[in-house]
Amino acid sequence: MAGKIEARLKELGIELPGATAPAANYIPYVVSGKLIFISGQITLLNGKIEYIGKIGDTFSIEEGYQAARLCGLNLISQAKAAAGGDLDKIKRVVKLGGFVNAVPGFSSQPEIINGASDLMVEVFGENGRHARAAVSAADLPRNVAVEIEGIFELV
Repeated sequence: MAGKIEARLKELGIELPGATAPAANYIPYVVSGKLIFISGQITLLNGKIEYIGKIGDTFSIEEGYQAARLCGLNLISQAKAAAGGDLDKIKRVVKLGGFVNAVPGFSSQPEIINGASDLMVEVFGENGRHARAAVSAADLPRNVAVEIEGIFELV
């Protein structure tokens, strides 16, 4: 029987991508006590990198928002794996750290990272509200437009 969060995902028409393996010498998440520390998730969908380029050049703010949402889906997938496949074991989203590959002078990082933040609230309700950082980076791995890391709490 599907849990409350899985039912919510279905209601929202959201299908989570599979949790991906890391591309280098690190692990996708670490569980320490009741906290899950999730490594930065990029704009990977079905094994293919999406949103390659810079916000403010290659992509608009709206497209950047969607890129951040995709990173958020990947974060939830990793949290699910860390929780033994049961999203109802996620007590809350604690913090997101968002990195935006943007042109010099770009100052709308919060609007981009809202793509992941809004998703967390859609999926987890009040428990999806979190602390956050949203910053620009001169470049990101594989030239992706957005990368987001997260901290989640287990019940």
